[in-house]
Formats: sequence, C-alpha cells, structure tokens
Amino acid sequence: MLDLTREKAEQVMRQGFWLSGMTEVFRSALLRHAHLQKFAPGQVIYRYGDSGGGMYGLVAGSLTINSAPPDAAPQLIHLGMPGAWTGEGPFLTGQPRRIEMRALGGAWMMHVPLDALMKMAAQDNSVLRAVAMNTVSTVDILIRIVHDLQKRDVTRRIASIVQRAGWLGDVPILLSQTDLGVMANASRQQVNTAMQRFVAAGWIDYTYRSVIIKDSKALQSFAEGDDCA
Repeated sequence: MLDLTREKAEQVMRQGFWLSGMTEVFRSALLRHAHLQKFAPGQVIYRYGDSGGGMYGLVAGSLTINSAPPDAAPQLIHLGMPGAWTGEGPFLTGQPRRIEMRALGGAWMMHVPLDALMKMAAQDNSVLRAVAMNTVSTVDILIRIVHDLQKRDVTRRIASIVQRAGWLGDVPILLSQTDLGVMANASRQQVNTAMQRFVAAGWIDYTYRSVIIKDSKALQSFAEGDDCA
C-alpha cells in the first residue's frame, strides 16, 4: 500500500459522508486530535468486548466489519469504505465494543482517542450530537444490510452484497466465495454460479478471491428486481 501524507489523509476524511456534513469547527477539531495509523492485512483493529477506545476513520485500503450476538462468533457483515468513521460507541455509551473490525487488504486509518473525544465534548456540548450523527449513518447502513438479506432470491441477494462492496470504488475487492457466502447467506456454489452470471453480463471482473465492479448500476437494478439479465 502506498504511503500517505498527513495532508492527503485529512483531505480524504473531510470529503467523507459524515465529516463533510459537519461544521468546519468540528472537522478541524476532530482531525487535530487524529493520529494516522497503518494496519497490516488481517490485523485486528478492535474486538467485540474491548473496553474504551476512540473513533477510527478509513483513509485508504479496506476493512471488514464483523458482528454477532454476544453468544455467537462474529461474522462478516460489511466492508468499510474510505472516508467513513466508526467506533464511537464507547464514547457515547461508556460501554465496551459491540463489533469487531479487521484490516482486509491492509489499511491506513485516522484514530481519535477516547480521551480526546471526551475533552472535545467537555469544551463544546454540540460534539455529542455531531458524533451521534455518525451513529445514525451507521444505522442507515444496517437497514440496507437487513433489506439485502430479506430478498428471497439468492442471486439477487448476492448481487446486493457485491454492489454494496462496490462502495470501495474502482479497486479489487478482496472477498472470497466463502466471504460472499457469509455476507449473502448463500453457499459457495450459489456464489460461484451468480458471479459467473455477473461476469457474463459484463457487470464485474472476478477471480476466486477478488472482485472488480464494472457496472454498479446494473448490479443494483438486478438486485432490486428491475433487470432480468
């Protein structure tokens, strides 16, 4: 993964969905407290049940979001995309982490420690609402995940997962058939059949362990039942 300058990292994060909608005062304060960190492929950033900890923003690379009820093993449910932030739970609730996050193919991240968030909130009571807005954005994503999984047709479920992974942009997405099967509640054979269909339609390029999205709109149209390719 290419090295990043601090200036470039801040530029990416300022353009992300959450921070771009915040005030310049808040953006500048948050990034002033942020530390640029590099994670190796497969490295755990934090685990379910970890106490404390601050927010993380993905600058470059890819990461997996894994979750499950407390009595079950975490399963892959979503991929982080550059410009997005997560990890504010302990700051807002004072409770441990509820998800696990790992670098997928390596990642550069901005980390704002918990004590820095607490100091920001003590100085400005609007910080709590600003951070809570990121949680609302996360809920929107979870609603999309549930919507995708409620599709009865397995091929359309798989199309939904692949299209959502395309939020990472025009880069190879390091997801195996097994990963896609977990995310779409499908077997490896069902995933393989669906992916070959998408390749034939010209929507993706695909190998056993990576996907490149070529036509996200066509995938979404098919996933929502508007295309019978």
